[in-house]
Amino acid sequence: MTPDEFCQDTAAKSGSSFYYSFLFLPPERRQAITALYAFCRLVDDVVDECQDPQLARTKLEWWRNEIRQLFAGTPQHPVSRALAVALARFNLPQEHFEEIIDGMEMDLDFNIYPSFKELSLYCHRVASVVGIMAAEIFGFQDRRTLKYAHHLGMAFQLTNILRDVREDAARGRTYIPLDELQQFGVTPEQLHGPATTPAMQALFARQAQRAEEYYDKAMEMLPECDRYAQLSGLIMASIYRATLQELRQDGFHILEKRLTLTPLRKLWLAWKVSRQERRRRNKLAASAPA
Repeated sequence: MTPDEFCQDTAAKSGSSFYYSFLFLPPERRQAITALYAFCRLVDDVVDECQDPQLARTKLEWWRNEIRQLFAGTPQHPVSRALAVALARFNLPQEHFEEIIDGMEMDLDFNIYPSFKELSLYCHRVASVVGIMAAEIFGFQDRRTLKYAHHLGMAFQLTNILRDVREDAARGRTYIPLDELQQFGVTPEQLHGPATTPAMQALFARQAQRAEEYYDKAMEMLPECDRYAQLSGLIMASIYRATLQELRQDGFHILEKRLTLTPLRKLWLAWKVSRQERRRRNKLAASAPA
């Protein structure tokens, strides 16, 4: 299996919504974003799958060293070797990779975040930094697009946090800030389920509102000139916002069941956004002065 095949296999097996957005990219950009996604997936799995915190720290340190080797021109892991190809084509700084690992390590330091201030740093490291790197791969002309990518990464992570509340609680982690749990009269132990109370529904609605605010800020920051280049991000936004809408329509009964969109619906949303953005680009080009 080649490095690129390894990354492709990792992305496909994850079942992530990100995979569907990659389908519409040109080969070089698809190779780079798939390698980046595989890296994020593997370092995230270190923390999720290691029961021993010290072993998890050791593995994360191995990845830090592997990133140093990557930038020194001697990558060993298949994902790093695939990333070496991407580095030759796109501006992907070493410190961004290191910051992602730092974010993953925060899961070993916090089992609950005191307030949104601390949680926002975590979200920035594990999601917004990835979004900024993705924006570099997709291409942009206006640097406001990097602000869009930051906000969109925050929105994605907050959506994931809400969707995965019970699953994360089973791992001993709570990503809803402690001060907000206390504000709504909910204890971390209640997030283990199996029933969603009215107080929890109000708490979850607040988390959904914050995610929506980040989606709105992201779209406000995206310059028209970069919309089509950032098509993959717009596809992901459509899928994630659809998930958020489903959670809301279901009354935020997320402790009873884990809500996910079907692969067919994800593919349909990806096709729909792609068609809309293509028409938008063509209309803009037709109205531009000769």
